Amino acid sequence: MPSIAKPIATHPSLQRNELGLTIRDYEGAMSTLCAGCGHDSITAAIVRAFWELSTQPHMIAKLSGIGCSSKTPAYFVNGAHGFNSAHGRMPPIATGANAANRELTYIGVSGDGDSLSIGLGHMCHAIRRNLRMVYIIENNGVYGLTKGQFSASADIGSKSKKGEANRMAPIDPVMLGLSIGATFIARSFSGDKEQLVPILKAAVAHRGFALVDVISPCVTFNDHEGSTKSYLYTRQHELKATETDFVAPASEILAHIGQNGAVSVTMHDGSVLRFKGVPENYDPTDRSKVQTYIEEHQGKGEVVTGLLFVDETMPDLHEMNETVDVALTKVPYEKLCPGAEALDRFQEDFR
Repeated sequence: MPSIAKPIATHPSLQRNELGLTIRDYEGAMSTLCAGCGHDSITAAIVRAFWELSTQPHMIAKLSGIGCSSKTPAYFVNGAHGFNSAHGRMPPIATGANAANRELTYIGVSGDGDSLSIGLGHMCHAIRRNLRMVYIIENNGVYGLTKGQFSASADIGSKSKKGEANRMAPIDPVMLGLSIGATFIARSFSGDKEQLVPILKAAVAHRGFALVDVISPCVTFNDHEGSTKSYLYTRQHELKATETDFVAPASEILAHIGQNGAVSVTMHDGSVLRFKGVPENYDPTDRSKVQTYIEEHQGKGEVVTGLLFVDETMPDLHEMNETVDVALTKVPYEKLCPGAEALDRFQEDFR
């Protein structure tokens, strides 16, 4: 079913951001997902985050693969660049685009099938390369487009709509990210916009791969009693490990970030992450402690949410490869391809 264009009319009382744009300017087409789908709540959080950050729409690149989740980019920021790739192939497309134009803000929206099944290898290498992008997994534990089979993120014992229990161990994107060196890891719930919006704003500011796993219940195939990815189960078992404030850099604003037992992390661009309500002995910059904390509470059946881990010290893809600061799309062709003689001289070192 094709998307439906939204009316352009804007109420004159709508607040405007630093660019003079209203939140309506960051919306997309009308959603054709099921009424109540968690993915639409994530879309609303993305719209809010970009509007609050005053991100220029034409400087955003949104990408996706295949699945219910991969329809999401159609529903936010009409004026952005966009690419809907083959199933599971969004990370290499994002890598190529980022390599060519580092000046854009990249956001990829995927699903637990698109990322943890057919696209698992591609996602892992994007993490290893620390590709600078926001990578959202809309995680509902089922394949919604093919009538609700268990996905790779389904928990052991979680029941399908037909009543059968899943027997295979899940692939947990948070634990996977911790194990292979992801530099920004968060988990949230589509029904908690107050938590998700600051996480997304911090993810945009992060210098590297920002993995955001969002529990997003499928109201058609996985929102019943016995499911561990339903609205009710998530609300009853959610444990907020951190509450997060994001303070963007602005010369005209002097923000005092008090400690009061909180942990503050300064991002590369001068913005500040402030972790409030951090549990005792929990350090969001200590990978091993984060992993231990999550494992401990997962054993109790709790869904740990918040901005769980961040490392601002690691270089991103461009820094590791020592590319030029300017986007390659702006480099003159003569410099990108200096000719056969220059290439022959370069090859001398390899002969």
